[in-house]
Amino acid sequence: MAIPSHTPAPQGELQRGLSNRHIQLIAIGGAIGTGLFMGSGKTISLAGPSILFVYAIIGFMIFFVLRAMGELLLSNLNYKSFADFATDLLGPMAGFFVGWSYWFTWVVIGVADVIAITNYVHFWWPDLPAWIPAIALIVALLLLNLPSVKNFGEIEFWFAMIKIVAIIALIIVGIGMVVVGFTSPEGHQAQVSNIWNDGGLFPFGVTGFLAGFQLALFAFLGAELVGTAAAETKDPTKTLPRAINAVPIRIILFYVLTIAVILMVTPWRSIPSDQSPFVEMFTLAGLGVAASVVNFVVLTSATSSANSGVFSTSRMLYGLAEEGSAPKSFGKLSSAGVPRNALFLTAVLMLFGLVLLYSGESAMAAFELVTTVAAVLAIFNWSMMVIAYLVYRKKFPERHAASLYKVPGGVASMYLVLVFFAAMLVLLASFEDTRNALFAMPLWFIILGIGWFAVRNSPTRIAGYKRFKEDMQREVNL
Repeated sequence: MAIPSHTPAPQGELQRGLSNRHIQLIAIGGAIGTGLFMGSGKTISLAGPSILFVYAIIGFMIFFVLRAMGELLLSNLNYKSFADFATDLLGPMAGFFVGWSYWFTWVVIGVADVIAITNYVHFWWPDLPAWIPAIALIVALLLLNLPSVKNFGEIEFWFAMIKIVAIIALIIVGIGMVVVGFTSPEGHQAQVSNIWNDGGLFPFGVTGFLAGFQLALFAFLGAELVGTAAAETKDPTKTLPRAINAVPIRIILFYVLTIAVILMVTPWRSIPSDQSPFVEMFTLAGLGVAASVVNFVVLTSATSSANSGVFSTSRMLYGLAEEGSAPKSFGKLSSAGVPRNALFLTAVLMLFGLVLLYSGESAMAAFELVTTVAAVLAIFNWSMMVIAYLVYRKKFPERHAASLYKVPGGVASMYLVLVFFAAMLVLLASFEDTRNALFAMPLWFIILGIGWFAVRNSPTRIAGYKRFKEDMQREVNL
């Protein structure tokens, strides 16, 4: 049953401990991912300045996905996550696949964050064994998330605040460098024309432009986190629309403008593909202290992303356990309403980042591998959201008519998004760096298929699905 926003959740259920300021900053934190800080150097090396258009296009499409998610979540306040509306609208098998795939997405993102954090720490201590920062991160995240969901909200609030202040500062400093014509020790002068004066906006043609989409797509993973947090938001009817509507402005500020400033200060061919361009911008400019400060910022950003992953996976696994699609032990809550067992499982799985690093892969090679897997999973999850919306429009036209938060462009915009995602899969299959990881992904869905046939007729899952359908009908928000 939905928890009214004006009353506390009873013990034994997820708590609505997130306020408007929490959800707004969680949305911003989700919009500024590890892919932007660590992966943008690689995307710039592949696409050149056309990466600005890549980020803008992806952001445009993700906005439509979030609007569809927002309308669906607000059409029935009993939906705790998009796995719920996938189950309700597309059936229990779809909900099973979406729930487990989203869980796995954030596990993979957590692995990527461990790799990124290890790389950032090596900026200061290059000889430090990789397992030390990895273990320290995981222990810290457990200690921070076990007390309560409000604790998670406070952590994300300050992590996101650090990102925002740092990015705004970077933009101001970068623009200042351009205005005064700053020249680095290597002889690079900061100027607006650096964006296009070395091969134009598309120096590698269409091929290079298309190659930039894979890691750029990963940078947007987490944008949907605001929906996962909906079950623990005090007033979703106000906070969700505010957070989603601000996405276009955030994309322009945090992606397009930020990368544009970096390209103005540092000629794009001078940006190393295996390092964060945020750090390299100040390093190349000879500002070593500033580079350390920015490295701290990108370190906290990766920690923030990992923190979001711990939150998301634990809540999704809790929901799966509640409906009988996961072991019962993951459906148990602490006295503070936190799914403690699910948190511990996520922490253990994040250690696979160390396995990749010690397998002989470079940090960037390992990062590219896991980001491709995460991107494919995200395309699946986002596509299922869109398909659920299309079914909702046919199945519940009265809810759509009564909705105060309709998707711009309606059904047509949803088909546009699906075509875009199909094109992204074709692109991932076209490049050697991403092809192997893409072709390995069917194995995940085969595993899910086996899992579904193993649990679909179990008494626990059938009873859980029956309770779920009853709850969905109790209090529909029209």
